[in-house]
Amino acid sequence: EGILLNICDTCQLATASLLHTQPHFLVSFLHVGVKLGMRSIPVATACALYHRFYQSASLQVYEPYLVAMSAIYLAGKVEEQHLRTRDIINVCHRYLHAGSEPLDLDSEFWELRDSVVQCELLILRQLNFQVSFHHPHKYLLHYLLSVKGIMNRHAWSRTPISETAWALLKDSYHGPLCVRHPPQHLALAVLYLSLQSYGVELPVGAVEWWQVFCEEITKAEIESIITDVLQLYDMEAKCT
Repeated sequence: EGILLNICDTCQLATASLLHTQPHFLVSFLHVGVKLGMRSIPVATACALYHRFYQSASLQVYEPYLVAMSAIYLAGKVEEQHLRTRDIINVCHRYLHAGSEPLDLDSEFWELRDSVVQCELLILRQLNFQVSFHHPHKYLLHYLLSVKGIMNRHAWSRTPISETAWALLKDSYHGPLCVRHPPQHLALAVLYLSLQSYGVELPVGAVEWWQVFCEEITKAEIESIITDVLQLYDMEAKCT
């Protein structure tokens, strides 16, 4: 299980600095998924696997880039979008070494490939083989359709509420929010923030609009999640 730091020069990075730049690192992680042609749910699962793994593992012990590659590989299996390890390794390598050629199929490549597979098994054991996740995406889609039906169609068409909410949800995966909060709560929080951003107020009824979608959530919980989302942007700004 001892897949230690710097297992290969290809995925070598100063983990001490990464401890302070996790959201910035996850941006590259998401870009790798896009380059590999992954759909949104497999990418979300890869991020959730990564975050869940590091809830109980140390960044100072396990190489984050190796864990990220293995999380992408495992997510492809979980979400039935299988990816070749060679493609994952080469795309990640290009991100670490911009402008470089694909790796030769030499001993270094096969060593790294074996490490990805071994790390996949490590993730499975660390997570007790619980690698299926309920993501907020289906909830956000339902909530957006409902809000669209409530709002004036002209107000809806001139404010990018939907686009903003989806962007916020995607960015929330830069941090561990997806494994800290129920998916319904995360979906409501990004929708609430999107509506707030454009000063849109929904009609007031017997209960607040968000309680129509999710009875158990409170405004304090929504605001707490929003704070977590905004903190991710603050951290990313400090890293650039």
